[in-house]
Amino acid sequence: MNVDDVKPLADKLRHEIAKAIIGQDDTIDLLLNALFAGGHILLEGPPGSAKTFLAQCFARAVDLDFGRVQFTPDLMPGDVIGSNLFDFATSTFKLTKGPIFCELLLADEINRTPPKTQAALLEAMQERAVTIDGHSHQLSPHFMVVATQNPIEQQGTYPLPEAQLDRFLFKQILGYPSAEEELRIVAAHGSRTGSPKASEMGIEPVLSPGTLSAAVEAVSMVRLTDDIVKYIVGLIRATREDPSFETGASPRAAAMLASAARARAALDGRDYVIPDDVKQLAQPALRHRVILSPSAEIEGRTADEAVADVIQHVDAPR
Repeated sequence: MNVDDVKPLADKLRHEIAKAIIGQDDTIDLLLNALFAGGHILLEGPPGSAKTFLAQCFARAVDLDFGRVQFTPDLMPGDVIGSNLFDFATSTFKLTKGPIFCELLLADEINRTPPKTQAALLEAMQERAVTIDGHSHQLSPHFMVVATQNPIEQQGTYPLPEAQLDRFLFKQILGYPSAEEELRIVAAHGSRTGSPKASEMGIEPVLSPGTLSAAVEAVSMVRLTDDIVKYIVGLIRATREDPSFETGASPRAAAMLASAARARAALDGRDYVIPDDVKQLAQPALRHRVILSPSAEIEGRTADEAVADVIQHVDAPR
């Protein structure tokens, strides 16, 4: 597969997902970007903004083995990754795999479970492997986490630790739909109280494992010039030097942003990265990786505003 084939493939995926999802075009683009860049994505939005349904429709369209964990305060790490259970019939221990053994994991309301259980995802997200009782078990090379969290309710929630946030390629903020979109949503889904299944909405699988592997390989061949690399590093280092931030973005953020920029170029039908690719992705790629300084918080600034200032003041290559 060539880079030129990635854009038509992405257009087909958008078409299928749009059969059920109204609006959310930016979020769908970030999901596709994360898919082809081999990253994970955190969706934050109020209840009823179709975060879970969007992930289900996305999984149906890309035809990945889908797993879901509804995170709760009493969930244990073994409930996510699995455990070795003693089989009395054979007098041996047998591995019972948890829901993490899939290709696309929906971590629903991930901030509703304690850090010990949240940390069960760390190794899987970074190395696509799970260690149970000292033995490592490989996950699919296409393993992807789509996590959701509710920013409104704070009681009984546990903020994600910075080390885990840094493993998400993007954090996308979902808002309420426009008036026109909400009219279309009610007209399309107002006949039922629960969410329909993605298959009931006519969404058909577009990808196969082989096609996805070929697309990911094609994306990795997108050209990244030295000037673009310097621009990405300049953005990341600027977050560490800006007084608005107590903690800036990590070197991992720079490498992930470069990979994401390659994927965005391919989604636009180009085999080379331009500065606009980096600019468009910097906000969702950095907003969860920086910590505001106390003075910036007192001024009422947000991470998005501070990141936007960095993007504006760092000169892009011409």
